[in-house]
Amino acid sequence: MTEAYIYDAVRTPRGKGRNDGSLHEVTSVRLSTTVMNALKERNNLEGHAVEDVIWGNVTQVKEQGGCLARTAVLASDLDESIPGLAINRFCASGMEAVNLAANQVKGGAGQAYIAGGVEMMGRVPMGSDGAAIAVDPTVAMEQYFVPQGISADIIATEYGFTRDQADALAMESQRRAKAAWDDNRFAKSIVSVKDINGLNILNHDEYMRPATDMQSLGGLKPAFKEQGEIMPGFDKIALMKYPHLEAINHIHHAGNSSGIVDGSAGVLIGNKEFGEQYGIKPRARIRQTCKIGLDPTIMLTGPVPATQKILTDAGMSISDIDLFEVNEAFASVVLRFQQAFDVDPELVNVNGGSIAMGHPLGATGAIIIGTLLDELERSDKEVGLATLCIASGMGAATIIERV
Repeated sequence: MTEAYIYDAVRTPRGKGRNDGSLHEVTSVRLSTTVMNALKERNNLEGHAVEDVIWGNVTQVKEQGGCLARTAVLASDLDESIPGLAINRFCASGMEAVNLAANQVKGGAGQAYIAGGVEMMGRVPMGSDGAAIAVDPTVAMEQYFVPQGISADIIATEYGFTRDQADALAMESQRRAKAAWDDNRFAKSIVSVKDINGLNILNHDEYMRPATDMQSLGGLKPAFKEQGEIMPGFDKIALMKYPHLEAINHIHHAGNSSGIVDGSAGVLIGNKEFGEQYGIKPRARIRQTCKIGLDPTIMLTGPVPATQKILTDAGMSISDIDLFEVNEAFASVVLRFQQAFDVDPELVNVNGGSIAMGHPLGATGAIIIGTLLDELERSDKEVGLATLCIASGMGAATIIERV
């Protein structure tokens, strides 16, 4: 089978995702074209250079609807002969775009792809698509649906994680993100967002709160306690599914959960012949990909079975992995991953994660693949694994290896 290589990976900085955020007036299409144009320019791509653009996006309504991928291609500097495919695997949409592109290359369906995703959470609010899993009682009641924040608290309760543990992980994420920015570790991948005059709108992750400490986190109220205990009383639904828990321990809040932000990221993937044609060297090969379904109520434990599956499929063990990127959707997700595999926390999210810098849903999967690649190169390590939890009970993972 043909090898699939990563030739380049870029992302925009993550904006605050609010009315006072720097990217509030920037559309999803424009943020996507910023990434696509950067990949084209940095690699001197011409004409029908890639077979397709596969673009992840979660809330596919309004300006993010109507096959955003194709719209962005037409609005970009890419040739109009390149089509576009919009996909949605919730929080893993950007990763699934990369994995799908890699497997297309491996299968011989084209020499190269641009894959990634976008989410403008400040302009198209999460949940505004009215998804059936949440609002259709014939589905939601049968599946014991609860919101993701409740799921995160279920994980904490089931696996014994305390608020102090969650807050400590959040504080460390902030510390690592600041250290990474101070050390210019993202410089290779960051593409500034500019206005029509070519002036920078945003050139750094603006959601970060580097002054965060245990005292400031301790003053925050649990974000999902009322939602669980009072109205609409999702704790009762959870306890119907998991009666052995007796009560849900609500440990998550705004400071130890991922931030609502805007962002976009893209990865250039191709075979060996593509690189030779354009005179560019591959940076890594995509060794293995996977996706899996799981319990839709606890929902966010996906990185554990996804990692187990991808290691089995690749004929590898956890000790074969040098670095891990585990999306910080909520602190308990990462704590559970570390607990399940007994991995050294120093090898997980070396440069911080979504708690510190935010989680633009459709883009994050591509962001963490690029972050992992940059860190493998910086630290002169060889093999990395990226994984995410996914709404409604799924998990996804990617293993990359430097070449």
